[in-house]
Amino acid sequence: MKYSYVVVALGQTAFALDSQHVGLEKRLNNGLGLTPAMGWSSWNVAQCASASEKYALDTANKFVSLGLKDLGYQYVNIDDCWSTKSRNSSGSLVPDPSKWPNGIKSVVDKIHGMGLKMGLYGCVGTMTCAGYPGSWGHETQDAKLLASWGIDFWKHDACYTPCTNGQTPQTCWSAAYNTRAWYETMRDALASVKDTKNIMFNLCQWGRDSVWTWGKDVGNSWRIEGDNWIDWASVQRLASTAGRVSQYSAPGGFNDMDMLIVGLNKLTTEQERLHFGLWAICKSPLILGNDLNKISSASLAIIKNKGIIDINQDKLGKSATTFQPPGSGAPVNGKIHPYWAGPLSDGVVIGLVAINGAGTMSVNFKDVPGLGSGTYSWKEMYSGKTGSGTSVSFSLGQHDMAVVKVTTSGGSQPTQAPTSSASSTSAPPQNTGGGCQVEKWAQCGGSGYTGCKTCAAGSSCSVLNDFYSQCI
Repeated sequence: MKYSYVVVALGQTAFALDSQHVGLEKRLNNGLGLTPAMGWSSWNVAQCASASEKYALDTANKFVSLGLKDLGYQYVNIDDCWSTKSRNSSGSLVPDPSKWPNGIKSVVDKIHGMGLKMGLYGCVGTMTCAGYPGSWGHETQDAKLLASWGIDFWKHDACYTPCTNGQTPQTCWSAAYNTRAWYETMRDALASVKDTKNIMFNLCQWGRDSVWTWGKDVGNSWRIEGDNWIDWASVQRLASTAGRVSQYSAPGGFNDMDMLIVGLNKLTTEQERLHFGLWAICKSPLILGNDLNKISSASLAIIKNKGIIDINQDKLGKSATTFQPPGSGAPVNGKIHPYWAGPLSDGVVIGLVAINGAGTMSVNFKDVPGLGSGTYSWKEMYSGKTGSGTSVSFSLGQHDMAVVKVTTSGGSQPTQAPTSSASSTSAPPQNTGGGCQVEKWAQCGGSGYTGCKTCAAGSSCSVLNDFYSQCI
Protein backbone atom coordinates (compact mmCIF):
# COMPACT_ATOMS: atom_id res chain seq x y z
CA MET A 1 0.00 0.00 0.00
CA LYS A 2 1.46 3.38 -1.00
CA TYR A 3 1.09 6.38 1.24
CA SER A 4 2.06 10.01 0.95
CA TYR A 5 3.52 11.98 3.80
CA VAL A 6 2.25 15.51 4.15
CA VAL A 7 4.09 18.43 5.65
CA VAL A 8 1.45 20.87 6.81
CA ALA A 9 2.27 24.57 6.82
CA LEU A 10 -0.01 26.95 8.66
CA GLY A 11 -0.06 30.68 8.08
CA GLN A 12 -1.49 33.40 10.29
CA THR A 13 -5.01 32.10 10.66
CA ALA A 14 -7.59 32.63 13.35
CA PHE A 15 -9.01 29.10 13.11
CA ALA A 16 -7.84 27.62 16.40
CA LEU A 17 -8.52 24.02 15.35
CA ASP A 18 -6.01 24.26 12.49
CA SER A 19 -3.25 23.65 15.02
CA GLN A 20 -4.39 20.01 15.03
CA HIS A 21 -2.79 19.62 11.59
CA VAL A 22 0.74 20.72 12.45
CA GLY A 23 3.30 18.02 11.70
CA LEU A 24 3.73 15.06 9.41
CA GLU A 25 0.47 13.44 8.35
CA LYS A 26 -0.12 10.16 6.52
CA ARG A 27 -3.11 9.93 4.20
CA LEU A 28 -4.50 7.23 1.96
CA ASN A 29 -2.94 7.84 -1.43
CA ASN A 30 -5.32 6.74 -4.14
CA GLY A 31 -5.63 10.14 -5.82
CA LEU A 32 -9.38 10.24 -5.12
CA GLY A 33 -11.59 12.30 -2.85
CA LEU A 34 -9.71 15.58 -3.17
CA THR A 35 -13.15 17.18 -2.78
CA PRO A 36 -16.17 15.54 -1.11
CA ALA A 37 -18.02 12.98 -3.21
CA MET A 38 -21.34 14.04 -4.74
CA GLY A 39 -24.00 11.58 -5.81
CA TRP A 40 -26.98 9.46 -4.79
CA SER A 41 -27.56 6.31 -2.74
CA SER A 42 -30.46 3.91 -3.18
CA TRP A 43 -31.36 2.83 0.35
CA ASN A 44 -33.85 5.50 1.40
CA VAL A 45 -35.86 5.16 -1.80
CA ALA A 46 -37.14 1.59 -1.40
CA GLN A 47 -34.52 -0.21 0.73
CA CYS A 48 -33.73 -3.62 -0.85
CA ALA A 49 -36.16 -3.10 -3.73
CA SER A 50 -34.15 -0.13 -5.04
CA ALA A 51 -30.87 -2.08 -5.30
CA SER A 52 -31.45 -2.77 -8.99
CA GLU A 53 -30.53 -1.99 -12.57
CA LYS A 54 -33.81 -0.12 -13.01
CA TYR A 55 -33.13 2.32 -10.18
CA ALA A 56 -29.45 2.77 -11.12
CA LEU A 57 -30.16 3.67 -14.73
CA ASP A 58 -33.24 5.74 -13.91
CA THR A 59 -31.25 7.81 -11.42
CA ALA A 60 -28.37 8.25 -13.86
CA ASN A 61 -30.82 9.57 -16.45
CA LYS A 62 -32.29 11.92 -13.83
CA PHE A 63 -28.83 13.26 -13.03
CA VAL A 64 -28.59 14.33 -16.65
CA SER A 65 -32.16 15.54 -17.25
CA LEU A 66 -32.41 17.52 -13.98
CA GLY A 67 -29.03 19.19 -14.50
CA LEU A 68 -27.46 17.50 -11.46
CA LYS A 69 -24.58 16.07 -13.46
CA ASP A 70 -23.57 19.56 -14.57
CA LEU A 71 -23.39 20.62 -10.92
CA GLY A 72 -21.01 17.81 -9.94
CA TYR A 73 -23.30 14.98 -8.84
CA GLN A 74 -21.67 11.91 -10.35
CA TYR A 75 -21.86 8.79 -8.17
CA VAL A 76 -24.88 6.50 -8.61
CA ASN A 77 -24.49 4.23 -5.59
CA ILE A 78 -26.47 1.05 -5.01
CA ASP A 79 -26.78 0.09 -1.35
CA ASP A 80 -27.53 -3.23 0.39
CA CYS A 81 -29.31 -6.23 -1.23
CA TRP A 82 -27.86 -6.10 -4.76
CA SER A 83 -26.44 -9.63 -4.68
CA THR A 84 -27.92 -13.07 -4.21
CA LYS A 85 -28.12 -14.43 -0.67
CA SER A 86 -25.07 -16.62 -1.11
CA ARG A 87 -21.78 -16.68 -3.01
CA ASN A 88 -21.26 -19.03 -5.95
CA SER A 89 -19.15 -22.20 -5.87
CA SER A 90 -16.02 -20.14 -6.53
CA GLY A 91 -16.76 -17.88 -3.59
CA SER A 92 -17.68 -14.87 -5.70
CA LEU A 93 -20.52 -12.43 -5.11
CA VAL A 94 -23.34 -12.86 -7.63
CA PRO A 95 -25.64 -10.03 -8.76
CA ASP A 96 -29.29 -10.96 -8.18
CA PRO A 97 -30.49 -11.81 -11.71
CA SER A 98 -34.00 -10.59 -10.93
CA LYS A 99 -32.59 -7.14 -10.18
CA TRP A 100 -29.72 -7.14 -12.68
CA PRO A 101 -30.99 -9.07 -15.71
CA ASN A 102 -28.08 -7.78 -17.81
CA GLY A 103 -25.47 -8.07 -15.09
CA ILE A 104 -23.71 -5.23 -13.30
CA LYS A 105 -20.92 -4.52 -15.77
CA SER A 106 -23.36 -3.64 -18.54
CA VAL A 107 -25.02 -1.12 -16.22
CA VAL A 108 -21.66 0.32 -15.18
CA ASP A 109 -20.73 0.71 -18.84
CA LYS A 110 -23.97 2.58 -19.58
CA ILE A 111 -23.49 4.87 -16.58
CA HIS A 112 -19.90 5.55 -17.58
CA GLY A 113 -21.17 6.32 -21.05
CA MET A 114 -23.24 9.15 -19.54
CA GLY A 115 -20.11 10.62 -17.95
CA LEU A 116 -21.13 9.38 -14.49
CA LYS A 117 -19.79 6.82 -11.99
CA MET A 118 -21.29 3.86 -10.15
CA GLY A 119 -20.85 2.57 -6.61
CA LEU A 120 -21.79 -0.56 -4.70
CA TYR A 121 -22.20 -1.53 -1.06
CA GLY A 122 -20.62 -4.22 1.07
CA CYS A 123 -19.88 -5.05 4.66
CA VAL A 124 -16.76 -5.71 6.70
CA GLY A 125 -18.48 -8.66 8.42
CA THR A 126 -19.71 -12.06 7.30
CA MET A 127 -23.06 -10.61 6.21
CA THR A 128 -24.37 -7.19 5.26
CA CYS A 129 -26.84 -5.46 7.52
CA ALA A 130 -29.72 -6.92 5.47
CA GLY A 131 -28.29 -10.44 5.59
CA TYR A 132 -26.48 -10.68 2.23
CA PRO A 133 -22.90 -11.95 1.89
CA GLY A 134 -20.28 -9.73 3.53
CA SER A 135 -16.61 -9.46 2.60
CA TRP A 136 -15.07 -11.04 5.71
CA GLY A 137 -12.35 -13.39 4.42
CA HIS A 138 -13.13 -12.49 0.79
CA GLU A 139 -11.73 -8.97 0.62
CA THR A 140 -9.22 -9.47 -2.20
CA GLN A 141 -11.61 -11.62 -4.20
CA ASP A 142 -14.34 -8.97 -3.88
CA ALA A 143 -11.97 -6.14 -4.80
CA LYS A 144 -10.92 -7.95 -7.98
CA LEU A 145 -14.57 -8.49 -8.91
CA LEU A 146 -15.44 -4.82 -8.34
CA ALA A 147 -12.49 -3.76 -10.46
CA SER A 148 -13.49 -6.12 -13.26
CA TRP A 149 -16.93 -4.51 -13.35
CA GLY A 150 -15.46 -0.98 -13.33
CA ILE A 151 -17.03 0.02 -9.99
CA ASP A 152 -15.95 3.50 -8.86
CA PHE A 153 -17.13 3.69 -5.22
CA TRP A 154 -17.33 1.12 -2.42
CA LYS A 155 -19.34 1.74 0.76
CA HIS A 156 -18.19 -0.68 3.46
CA ASP A 157 -20.68 -1.14 6.34
CA ALA A 158 -19.98 -2.63 9.78
CA CYS A 159 -22.59 -5.34 10.47
CA TYR A 160 -21.94 -8.98 11.40
CA THR A 161 -18.39 -8.45 12.51
CA PRO A 162 -16.94 -10.62 15.29
CA CYS A 163 -18.82 -8.52 17.82
CA THR A 164 -22.16 -8.81 16.02
CA ASN A 165 -22.12 -12.39 14.73
CA GLY A 166 -25.18 -14.23 15.97
CA GLN A 167 -26.73 -11.04 17.28
CA THR A 168 -28.88 -8.29 15.89
CA PRO A 169 -26.49 -6.11 13.90
CA GLN A 170 -25.34 -2.79 15.34
CA THR A 171 -25.79 -3.79 18.97
CA CYS A 172 -22.16 -4.30 20.01
CA TRP A 173 -20.12 -1.16 20.62
CA SER A 174 -17.37 -2.71 22.70
CA ALA A 175 -14.09 -0.82 22.70
CA ALA A 176 -12.36 -4.21 22.80
CA TYR A 177 -12.85 -4.54 19.04
CA ASN A 178 -10.57 -2.68 16.67
CA THR A 179 -12.60 -1.62 13.64
CA ARG A 180 -9.56 0.03 12.09
CA ALA A 181 -7.90 -3.33 11.40
CA TRP A 182 -11.06 -4.63 9.72
CA TYR A 183 -11.19 -1.64 7.37
CA GLU A 184 -7.47 -1.73 6.65
CA THR A 185 -7.93 -5.24 5.24
CA MET A 186 -10.39 -3.95 2.64
CA ARG A 187 -8.26 -0.86 2.01
CA ASP A 188 -5.32 -3.08 1.13
CA ALA A 189 -7.50 -5.28 -1.07
CA LEU A 190 -8.71 -2.24 -3.01
CA ALA A 191 -5.12 -0.99 -3.30
CA SER A 192 -4.11 -4.32 -4.81
CA VAL A 193 -6.37 -3.70 -7.83
CA LYS A 194 -5.51 0.00 -8.17
CA ASP A 195 -3.77 -0.52 -11.51
CA THR A 196 -7.00 -2.04 -12.87
CA LYS A 197 -9.52 0.29 -11.21
CA ASN A 198 -9.06 2.99 -8.60
CA ILE A 199 -12.04 2.83 -6.23
CA MET A 200 -13.30 5.50 -3.80
CA PHE A 201 -13.47 3.92 -0.32
CA ASN A 202 -16.19 4.96 2.17
CA LEU A 203 -15.96 3.69 5.75
CA CYS A 204 -19.50 3.20 7.05
CA GLN A 205 -18.53 2.24 10.59
CA TRP A 206 -20.87 4.57 12.49
CA GLY A 207 -18.22 6.77 14.10
CA ARG A 208 -16.76 4.03 16.28
CA ASP A 209 -13.22 4.05 17.70
CA SER A 210 -12.78 7.78 16.99
CA VAL A 211 -12.57 6.99 13.29
CA TRP A 212 -11.98 10.66 12.43
CA THR A 213 -8.48 10.36 13.94
CA TRP A 214 -7.43 7.50 11.64
CA GLY A 215 -9.94 7.43 8.80
CA LYS A 216 -7.60 9.49 6.62
CA ASP A 217 -5.12 6.60 6.65
CA VAL A 218 -7.71 4.10 5.47
CA GLY A 219 -10.46 5.67 3.35
CA ASN A 220 -11.63 8.70 1.39
CA SER A 221 -14.51 9.38 3.80
CA TRP A 222 -15.73 7.99 7.10
CA ARG A 223 -19.05 8.13 8.89
CA ILE A 224 -18.80 10.15 12.09
CA GLU A 225 -22.04 8.92 13.70
CA GLY A 226 -24.87 6.43 13.46
CA ASP A 227 -27.39 6.65 10.64
CA ASN A 228 -29.44 9.62 9.55
CA TRP A 229 -32.82 8.17 10.48
CA ILE A 230 -34.72 10.59 8.21
CA ASP A 231 -35.83 12.97 10.95
CA TRP A 232 -34.96 16.33 12.44
CA ALA A 233 -33.41 14.75 15.53
CA SER A 234 -30.86 12.98 13.33
CA VAL A 235 -29.93 16.22 11.56
CA GLN A 236 -29.27 17.85 14.94
CA ARG A 237 -27.24 14.91 16.24
CA LEU A 238 -25.07 14.65 13.14
CA ALA A 239 -24.46 18.40 12.90
CA SER A 240 -23.47 18.56 16.57
CA THR A 241 -20.89 15.80 16.11
CA ALA A 242 -19.55 17.41 12.92
CA GLY A 243 -18.78 20.59 14.83
CA ARG A 244 -16.63 18.66 17.29
CA VAL A 245 -14.51 16.78 14.73
CA SER A 246 -14.25 19.33 11.91
CA GLN A 247 -10.46 19.58 12.08
CA TYR A 248 -10.00 16.09 10.66
CA SER A 249 -11.45 16.72 7.19
CA ALA A 250 -9.07 17.64 4.38
CA PRO A 251 -8.58 16.82 0.70
CA GLY A 252 -8.24 13.07 0.30
CA GLY A 253 -10.42 12.25 3.32
CA PHE A 254 -13.61 13.80 4.70
CA ASN A 255 -15.99 13.40 7.63
CA ASP A 256 -19.19 11.78 6.32
CA MET A 257 -22.41 13.06 7.92
CA ASP A 258 -24.45 10.34 6.11
CA MET A 259 -26.96 10.65 3.28
CA LEU A 260 -28.95 13.82 2.68
CA ILE A 261 -32.67 13.54 3.37
CA VAL A 262 -33.66 16.64 1.38
CA GLY A 263 -36.69 15.76 -0.74
CA LEU A 264 -38.18 13.04 1.48
CA ASN A 265 -40.89 15.32 2.93
CA LYS A 266 -39.69 14.71 6.49
CA LEU A 267 -38.34 18.23 7.11
CA THR A 268 -39.71 21.71 6.63
CA THR A 269 -38.26 23.73 3.76
CA GLU A 270 -36.29 25.77 6.30
CA GLN A 271 -34.88 22.60 7.87
CA GLU A 272 -33.94 21.27 4.43
CA ARG A 273 -31.99 24.47 3.72
CA LEU A 274 -30.20 24.14 7.06
CA HIS A 275 -29.54 20.43 6.47
CA PHE A 276 -28.04 20.92 3.01
CA GLY A 277 -26.16 24.07 3.99
CA LEU A 278 -24.48 22.57 7.04
CA TRP A 279 -23.53 19.34 5.25
CA ALA A 280 -22.01 21.46 2.49
CA ILE A 281 -19.95 23.87 4.62
CA CYS A 282 -18.75 21.00 6.84
CA LYS A 283 -17.41 19.37 3.63
CA SER A 284 -19.44 16.21 4.06
CA PRO A 285 -19.99 14.12 0.93
CA LEU A 286 -23.24 15.30 -0.66
CA ILE A 287 -24.96 11.96 -1.28
CA LEU A 288 -28.65 12.30 -2.03
CA GLY A 289 -30.98 9.79 -0.41
CA ASN A 290 -34.21 10.62 -2.21
CA ASP A 291 -36.37 9.56 -5.16
CA LEU A 292 -35.54 12.01 -7.91
CA ASN A 293 -38.81 11.16 -9.66
CA LYS A 294 -40.77 12.56 -6.71
CA ILE A 295 -38.68 15.51 -5.55
CA SER A 296 -40.48 18.85 -5.17
CA SER A 297 -39.34 21.97 -6.96
CA ALA A 298 -38.39 23.57 -3.62
CA SER A 299 -36.22 20.60 -2.60
CA LEU A 300 -34.68 20.39 -6.06
CA ALA A 301 -33.72 24.06 -5.88
CA ILE A 302 -31.93 23.41 -2.60
CA ILE A 303 -29.79 20.51 -3.87
CA LYS A 304 -29.05 22.48 -7.07
CA ASN A 305 -27.79 25.60 -5.30
CA LYS A 306 -24.55 26.16 -7.19
CA GLY A 307 -23.09 28.66 -4.75
CA ILE A 308 -23.40 26.23 -1.85
CA ILE A 309 -22.12 23.33 -3.94
CA ASP A 310 -19.10 25.42 -4.91
CA ILE A 311 -18.37 26.01 -1.22
CA ASN A 312 -18.55 22.27 -0.55
CA GLN A 313 -16.24 21.57 -3.50
CA ASP A 314 -13.76 24.35 -2.72
CA LYS A 315 -10.29 22.96 -3.35
CA LEU A 316 -8.96 24.03 0.06
CA GLY A 317 -11.18 21.30 1.54
CA LYS A 318 -11.41 22.75 5.04
CA SER A 319 -14.55 22.18 7.08
CA ALA A 320 -16.43 24.96 8.80
CA THR A 321 -16.67 24.68 12.55
CA THR A 322 -18.51 26.43 15.36
CA PHE A 323 -17.43 29.76 16.84
CA GLN A 324 -18.71 32.01 19.61
CA PRO A 325 -19.26 35.72 18.98
CA PRO A 326 -19.26 37.87 22.14
CA GLY A 327 -22.35 37.18 24.21
CA SER A 328 -23.17 33.83 22.62
CA GLY A 329 -23.15 30.51 24.40
CA ALA A 330 -20.92 27.49 23.91
CA PRO A 331 -21.96 24.59 21.64
CA VAL A 332 -24.32 22.11 23.30
CA ASN A 333 -23.90 18.41 22.64
CA GLY A 334 -26.73 17.08 20.48
CA LYS A 335 -27.89 20.54 19.40
CA ILE A 336 -27.02 22.65 16.35
CA HIS A 337 -24.87 25.64 17.21
CA PRO A 338 -26.04 28.98 15.73
CA TYR A 339 -22.63 30.21 14.48
CA TRP A 340 -20.31 28.46 12.01
CA ALA A 341 -17.33 29.60 9.92
CA GLY A 342 -14.63 28.06 7.79
CA PRO A 343 -11.85 29.04 5.38
CA LEU A 344 -12.19 28.93 1.60
CA SER A 345 -9.50 29.25 -1.05
CA ASP A 346 -10.85 32.73 -1.83
CA GLY A 347 -12.44 33.87 1.41
CA VAL A 348 -14.47 32.61 4.37
CA VAL A 349 -17.88 30.98 4.65
CA ILE A 350 -20.20 31.89 7.53
CA GLY A 351 -23.22 29.86 8.57
CA LEU A 352 -25.94 31.52 10.67
CA VAL A 353 -28.57 29.14 12.04
CA ALA A 354 -31.89 30.20 13.57
CA ILE A 355 -31.91 27.19 15.85
CA ASN A 356 -33.73 28.89 18.76
CA GLY A 357 -36.68 30.25 16.77
CA ALA A 358 -37.43 32.81 14.07
CA GLY A 359 -35.61 36.10 14.35
CA THR A 360 -32.68 38.20 13.19
CA MET A 361 -29.24 36.59 13.05
CA SER A 362 -26.29 38.98 12.94
CA VAL A 363 -22.53 38.82 13.21
CA ASN A 364 -19.70 41.34 13.07
CA PHE A 365 -16.93 40.29 10.73
CA LYS A 366 -14.28 41.18 13.30
CA ASP A 367 -15.65 38.34 15.46
CA VAL A 368 -15.48 35.75 12.69
CA PRO A 369 -12.42 33.43 12.63
CA GLY A 370 -10.36 34.16 9.53
CA LEU A 371 -11.61 37.72 9.14
CA GLY A 372 -10.69 40.90 10.98
CA SER A 373 -11.59 44.54 11.33
CA GLY A 374 -12.41 46.19 8.03
CA THR A 375 -14.89 46.11 5.17
CA TYR A 376 -15.73 42.92 3.28
CA SER A 377 -17.96 42.06 0.38
CA TRP A 378 -20.36 39.17 0.84
CA LYS A 379 -23.07 37.07 -0.79
CA GLU A 380 -25.78 34.99 0.88
CA MET A 381 -26.20 31.84 -1.18
CA TYR A 382 -29.88 30.96 -0.67
CA SER A 383 -31.34 34.44 -1.23
CA GLY A 384 -28.65 35.68 -3.62
CA LYS A 385 -28.37 38.91 -1.63
CA THR A 386 -25.06 40.72 -1.83
CA GLY A 387 -23.48 43.61 0.02
CA SER A 388 -20.38 44.96 1.71
CA GLY A 389 -19.64 46.25 5.17
CA THR A 390 -18.36 45.23 8.56
CA SER A 391 -21.22 42.88 9.48
CA VAL A 392 -24.19 40.93 8.12
CA SER A 393 -27.73 40.50 9.41
CA PHE A 394 -30.57 38.29 8.17
CA SER A 395 -34.17 37.68 9.18
CA LEU A 396 -34.63 33.90 9.34
CA GLY A 397 -37.51 31.58 10.03
CA GLN A 398 -37.19 28.89 12.69
CA HIS A 399 -34.50 26.33 11.79
CA ASP A 400 -33.52 28.26 8.65
CA MET A 401 -29.94 29.06 7.72
CA ALA A 402 -28.01 31.80 5.96
CA VAL A 403 -24.88 30.65 4.11
CA VAL A 404 -22.65 33.67 3.53
CA LYS A 405 -19.50 33.73 1.43
CA VAL A 406 -17.23 36.61 2.44
CA THR A 407 -14.39 37.99 0.32
CA THR A 408 -11.98 40.80 1.12
CA SER A 409 -12.89 44.34 0.06
CA GLY A 410 -10.42 46.56 1.83
CA GLY A 411 -10.46 44.41 4.95
CA SER A 412 -7.62 42.71 6.75
CA GLN A 413 -8.22 39.08 5.86
CA PRO A 414 -5.07 37.07 6.65
CA THR A 415 -2.87 36.04 3.74
CA GLN A 416 -0.15 33.41 3.51
CA ALA A 417 3.06 33.15 1.58
CA PRO A 418 4.07 30.08 -0.39
CA THR A 419 5.79 27.43 1.70
CA SER A 420 7.87 24.39 0.90
CA SER A 421 7.46 20.75 1.86
CA ALA A 422 9.99 17.98 1.43
CA SER A 423 9.28 15.30 -1.12
CA SER A 424 8.99 11.71 0.09
CA THR A 425 9.06 10.22 -3.39
CA SER A 426 11.75 7.72 -4.34
CA ALA A 427 11.02 8.02 -8.05
CA PRO A 428 11.60 10.91 -10.45
CA PRO A 429 8.65 13.15 -11.33
CA GLN A 430 6.58 12.41 -14.38
CA ASN A 431 7.46 15.78 -15.85
CA THR A 432 9.93 18.20 -14.29
CA GLY A 433 8.78 21.75 -14.87
CA GLY A 434 11.16 24.51 -13.94
CA GLY A 435 9.87 27.00 -11.42
CA CYS A 436 6.17 26.15 -11.54
CA GLN A 437 4.19 26.24 -8.32
CA VAL A 438 1.95 23.47 -7.07
CA GLU A 439 -1.62 24.29 -6.11
CA LYS A 440 -3.27 23.53 -2.77
CA TRP A 441 -3.11 19.81 -1.86
CA ALA A 442 -1.42 19.13 -5.16
CA GLN A 443 -0.16 15.61 -5.68
CA CYS A 444 3.28 16.19 -7.15
CA GLY A 445 3.50 13.48 -9.76
CA GLY A 446 0.82 11.46 -7.99
CA SER A 447 -2.21 9.64 -9.33
CA GLY A 448 -4.90 11.94 -10.60
CA TYR A 449 -2.78 15.10 -10.61
CA THR A 450 -2.40 16.84 -13.97
CA GLY A 451 -0.64 20.04 -12.97
CA CYS A 452 3.06 20.81 -12.76
CA LYS A 453 5.42 18.15 -11.46
CA THR A 454 8.29 19.68 -9.51
CA CYS A 455 9.08 17.04 -6.89
CA ALA A 456 12.00 14.68 -7.24
CA ALA A 457 13.76 12.47 -4.73
CA GLY A 458 15.43 14.59 -2.10
CA SER A 459 14.22 17.88 -3.53
CA SER A 460 11.61 20.37 -2.40
CA CYS A 461 8.25 21.12 -3.89
CA SER A 462 7.35 24.82 -4.22
CA VAL A 463 3.89 24.99 -2.75
CA LEU A 464 1.34 27.78 -3.19
CA ASN A 465 -0.59 26.46 -0.28
CA ASP A 466 -2.86 27.68 2.50
CA PHE A 467 -2.67 24.43 4.44
CA TYR A 468 -1.59 21.29 2.59
CA SER A 469 0.68 19.86 -0.03
CA GLN A 470 1.24 16.28 -0.99
CA CYS A 471 4.46 15.06 -2.57
CA ILE A 472 4.48 11.42 -3.56
